[in-house]
Amino acid sequence: MTDGKTILITGAGSGIGRATARAFLAAGWRVALMGRRLEALAETADGAAALLLAADVRNPNDVDAAFAKLPRLDVLFNNAGISAPAATIDEISIEQWLAVSNTNITGMFLCARAAFRLMRAQMPRGGRIINNGSISAHVPRPGSAPYTMSKHAVTGLTRTLGLDGRPFDIAAGQIDIGNALTDMAVGFTKGVPQANGQIAVEPVMDVTHVADAVLHMASLPLSVNVPFMTIMARDMPYIGRG
Repeated sequence: MTDGKTILITGAGSGIGRATARAFLAAGWRVALMGRRLEALAETADGAAALLLAADVRNPNDVDAAFAKLPRLDVLFNNAGISAPAATIDEISIEQWLAVSNTNITGMFLCARAAFRLMRAQMPRGGRIINNGSISAHVPRPGSAPYTMSKHAVTGLTRTLGLDGRPFDIAAGQIDIGNALTDMAVGFTKGVPQANGQIAVEPVMDVTHVADAVLHMASLPLSVNVPFMTIMARDMPYIGRG
């Protein structure tokens, strides 16, 4: 039983966000879906009772307005993120860097900030923030400077939230995901560059396993925390990357 707990999921219109939202809806949670496209959020809900919040995580006013519609928030799944085309750093445009950093870093910060403020003030006090990191928060893929930098920044945010949240009963954790099969990961099944210069097909996993892992983290009592969880397709080149 969830006792009527509420989760807000960013980037809920597709991919990991969509799969996670459906898992929480099936488990009986109150679910708020946040994303830029209202029609995509409605498709995620698929007729289920969910709060649809059309908002851009990069926009402080959008974020604050979305969170203001929640009377209570027990969990934030800070999930929204994008990547950039693979290239060495000298080939990456300023526009590409800003697009990634504005979503993956600033967007994460703005949503965590809004959630922390709400969780600190509500009664009963507290809540949980789960950030979507990546295997790239540990090791890079070739030509991934903007994305890898952004995911290392997410790790710093998670650690700080975990420390600063203690006096207010706010737990913070991070899920680092490797090769969950979404639209963003289809390329893994066709072949992607490896550290040795070769192109290789990589194993993938069903995205529902990620959703189940987030549901487990979110369902723990606030006296318990999973600071970092790595979930990946078993045979992907992670341990041996580089």
